[in-house]
Amino acid sequence: MNAVAGRYEAVCRHVADAADVFGRRPDKVTIVAVTKTVSIEEIRHAYSLGIRDFGENRVQEFLGKYGLFPEARWHFIGSLQTNKVKDVVGRVFLIHSVDSLKLLSAIDRKAAEFGVIQPVLLQVNVSGEASKHGMRPVDVADVLVEAMRMENVEVRGLMTMAPFGRPEDARPVFSALRELAGSLGEMRADGVELEQLSMGMTNDYRVAVEEGATIVRVGRALFNGR
Repeated sequence: MNAVAGRYEAVCRHVADAADVFGRRPDKVTIVAVTKTVSIEEIRHAYSLGIRDFGENRVQEFLGKYGLFPEARWHFIGSLQTNKVKDVVGRVFLIHSVDSLKLLSAIDRKAAEFGVIQPVLLQVNVSGEASKHGMRPVDVADVLVEAMRMENVEVRGLMTMAPFGRPEDARPVFSALRELAGSLGEMRADGVELEQLSMGMTNDYRVAVEEGATIVRVGRALFNGR
């Protein structure tokens, strides 16, 4: 068995086990293979295994890989500057890292120009770390109100990053994001559906699934050298 195949099998098994803890269906959790610094050969092999969701952190790397694998579902998971919005809108399946109303507005304008509706997630700095991007939890409702006035973006959920450390230490961050999404449930009547929770990476994705993640972003657990 190829190394990537073996690692992917292990990640799928871990996701299934974690989902089973809380009676969740494993097929409701999307594994995004993070391809930062990953070779084209490894991506090609991952694609041959049936992996279709890939995540990139940098716009230039994304553009090169998107050109080779245009049929994949690309997720943009890194910090996105407003002057780079034009390079990802309409090309990516989902932008995870919308960390401000300014960026959301820029995406809406560019999507309107391109004639598309761009799905996004709002990045929330649950931990409050200065080193982390994301809006404050208390600001998410106001941003959603503004998003409802926009015709070319679709907010599908929330994303967060936990402090790096022991996986169990990430649990309060993940549970807080889940609770935040739940507390915004009353906005559903206005068309807001926060169905996606993107949280958990190689170090802590099993805990994230236990806490309700619908998307996990996994790189080192799949690819050699990450």
